[in-house]
Amino acid sequence: MKYALTLSMTVATLALAACGSQTEAPAAHTEAPAAETVAAETTPTVVAGAVTIEDAWCRPSPNGAKAGGCYVILTSSLDDTLTGISTDQADMAQVHEMKMEDGVMKMAHLDKGLPLVANQRTELKPHGNHIMLMGLKAPLVSGQTAKITLTFEKAAPATVDFDIRTPPMVGGEQ
Repeated sequence: MKYALTLSMTVATLALAACGSQTEAPAAHTEAPAAETVAAETTPTVVAGAVTIEDAWCRPSPNGAKAGGCYVILTSSLDDTLTGISTDQADMAQVHEMKMEDGVMKMAHLDKGLPLVANQRTELKPHGNHIMLMGLKAPLVSGQTAKITLTFEKAAPATVDFDIRTPPMVGGEQ
């Protein structure tokens, strides 16, 4: 029983660590021509004329971690829904919601997708909604990229290169 509790606590700790404890400054918003593959930290790219993808990045995973957190800013020109995430780098990828309930941080899969309100920036970020990669096949290493495909209800799917980087510390974070 003690082993099961320790294992559960370890898994929960790694999952929350992947969700992030540091924050990143938001990227500037500019339009760019349409393309299928997007390089992160460059000018945003419009996908199928409907969704702008900005500042796509993942946090490096700690040694041995089987989960990792990724973040991105999405702006759709029409009401849409981010319905799926896939990557060859993990067994499973999902959009997760983070929220406080009775003083406890809770994380849950958004099984109906993430709504994108027309002309409103939707930021997936540390301590908030984010992409969770589970069953990582290799560690997420700073300086590399993770190729992730975002699937939308209306817009065409987009395969995006997410930079793997450690965000700068903000305030009193260590």
